[in-house]
Amino acid sequence: MNNSATQMYALSLDQCTDAIVAYGHQRTILAQGHMGIGKSSMLTELAKRLPNHTPCYFDCTTKDLGDIMIPKMAQLEGQNYVTYATNEELGVHLNKPIILMIDEFGKANPAVKNALLRVILERKVGSYALHPDSVVFATSNLGAEGVGDMLLPHQRNRVATVKIRKPDALEWIEWGINNDVHPSVLGFVKDFPAVLQTFEDVKDPTENPYIFHPQLQREAFVTPRSLHGASDLLHARGSIDDHTLTGLLMGTVGDQAAMDMMAFVKLADQLPSLDSIKNDPKNAKVPESASATCMVVYRSLASMERSWVNAWMDYMPRLNKEAQGMFVNGARNPKYSKIDVVMSNAKFTEWAKDNTYMFTADKK
Repeated sequence: MNNSATQMYALSLDQCTDAIVAYGHQRTILAQGHMGIGKSSMLTELAKRLPNHTPCYFDCTTKDLGDIMIPKMAQLEGQNYVTYATNEELGVHLNKPIILMIDEFGKANPAVKNALLRVILERKVGSYALHPDSVVFATSNLGAEGVGDMLLPHQRNRVATVKIRKPDALEWIEWGINNDVHPSVLGFVKDFPAVLQTFEDVKDPTENPYIFHPQLQREAFVTPRSLHGASDLLHARGSIDDHTLTGLLMGTVGDQAAMDMMAFVKLADQLPSLDSIKNDPKNAKVPESASATCMVVYRSLASMERSWVNAWMDYMPRLNKEAQGMFVNGARNPKYSKIDVVMSNAKFTEWAKDNTYMFTADKK
């Protein structure tokens, strides 16, 4: 799948989710992409989009052929015969619309792959059929990653395979703001966007010390998943010393990323506290560096509540115009979880009227 056309038409997770909603009840889409980018999280998003469907997660890596169906005895008109009970993870027994995610399909052992082919193509498991409104999709890693994903031609011919691209830095930051990612991690990704580069774009693995590369087996590296793990560690910083924290980060995102991230942790210690912004916005400290200013904006977007939007709007004009624009662009993004909290505020509306020139290019 590694060719220029496939790269050009690689989908984001949102685009793949849209495709599954549209076609997943008829055809199985196989989402194939880099490790740790959130392919499995599509099941959660699909459950939100299809509230009348029950989400079902089938983990191929833990299954053998006997885990698909097991025999049981039945009787009809005095005659015994063998029938089969299906695995509950397949959701057939529910007799209602489901969203079936066949996770890590490429890593399944050959017998499991073959047993699932009828589910993938016909929506049937043996003599049992899924509800006709059910949605089925599958996930897999890239074969080039060398982690055991492989499909034979007759297996691949039963699915519509799409490549899922990595999110870029701004896309991931947008997600992180809505998902309680630590501001230090957001600031790190903002200043080091190469941490989300793909190995296909890096011929010499030493050119990017942060990412996974099949030519150089790093014990730890940066992925969206490991960045989220680093965020969890930073949120628990008060319970451990910085030496321990650095060691944990090294084992989560790799040596270079851990060292660079800790620089942002030290920088975060110099930021104005949220309480100072809430209680004394006109005198709270204003960061001196661009990186620190970004972290203040990201932290405020993630933490915003209706009770202190006014205070923020008194503080924000003290930042440079670029930082103000960064906040406003984040707040008016349709995906921002607190968009109504900010956009309905009178001071925000007044600021927008006074600064329309900053966004005229967006309307062209």
